[in-house]
Amino acid sequence: MKVVCLGSGNVATHLASAFKASGADLIQVYSKTLANAHALASVLNSQAIDNLQLLNREADLYLISVSDDAIAGLVGQLNWLKGLVVHTSGATSLSVFEDQGISHYGVLYPLQTFSKSRPVDFQTIPLCLEAGTSEDLQTLHLAAATLSTLVYNVSSADRKLLHLAAVFACNFSNHLYHLSADLLARNHLSFDLLKPLILETAAKVQSAKPYDVQTGPAIRGDEATMNRHLELLQEEPVLTDIYKTLSKSIKKTYL
Repeated sequence: MKVVCLGSGNVATHLASAFKASGADLIQVYSKTLANAHALASVLNSQAIDNLQLLNREADLYLISVSDDAIAGLVGQLNWLKGLVVHTSGATSLSVFEDQGISHYGVLYPLQTFSKSRPVDFQTIPLCLEAGTSEDLQTLHLAAATLSTLVYNVSSADRKLLHLAAVFACNFSNHLYHLSADLLARNHLSFDLLKPLILETAAKVQSAKPYDVQTGPAIRGDEATMNRHLELLQEEPVLTDIYKTLSKSIKKTYL
């Protein structure tokens, strides 16, 4: 399979590398910034370009892996391609391709967080697929199955909900890690002390429902402890608001 990658960020880097490892021929990497295209293309042994008119017309699959707000503008310039054109966004509907003149299109959304410098096992990553026709969906399934054992048909509406849930589970929780680390650092304590706790919390939900493994003062209705925490946060209005909001949500869920 001949693949062209449009994008050079975190998702593009991991997805293109996974296709390369699966035996696909990564023939081009496009980026508006040629240096970024070169950085990824050099790893994939492919051609770097910064001009859409230079896109290879013989590719089987074109991966659009750019920021969500750039997808529509890019799609509008690809109506001359004959291969399967897919975007990799969780929050962007399949309808972004409609009335753009593209014959074959779809979505390949890897449900994972990516950083260029951190390797991932693509075989364990859920790939959420959608396409304009059943034939294109079958083609996309065959391609996705070379990357992961977890391949699902997911509608645009359900994919948006998955993306929203992922923001709560990943982005928001990581921000809470940052707030915890910052709070500790300002009081000369190490975030390393929390790492075993974080690992155990994540491990629990691999075999149990999050609802069933909730702990802490809010689920116990321990107002005395929560008041002591709020006293410690008297000079931290942002953290106070977050603490109260999350504690209220936990109490409403369980009490």
